[in-house]
Amino acid sequence: MDPALAFRLAAAGFVATAVVVAILDHRPAPATAEPLLTPSQPVAKSQDPRRQALRRCQTLGSAGAQNPDCLALWAAERDRFLGVPASEVR
Repeated sequence: MDPALAFRLAAAGFVATAVVVAILDHRPAPATAEPLLTPSQPVAKSQDPRRQALRRCQTLGSAGAQNPDCLALWAAERDRFLGVPASEVR
C-alpha cells in the first residue's frame, strides 16, 4: 500500500471519529426518571417506642456510640435480629 494513501485513510478515520465524538458529546442529557416505587399512602410516624428510641439514637450521630442507652438498645435489636432468645441474652 502506498504510504500517502495509508496516511489519507488514517486521517479520514481520525476525522470521522472526531465528528462522532463531537456529535455524541452535544446530545441533550436524558430526562430524570420518576422514582420506580412511590408510597401509595404517606408514611405515618411510628407509634412504636422502640423504633422512636432507635431514631433518637440515630439522630445523635457519633455521640450515640458512647450513649449507654443507645448501646443497650442496639444490643437488644442485634439479639432480636439474630434470633437470640431473651433467656440467652448476656
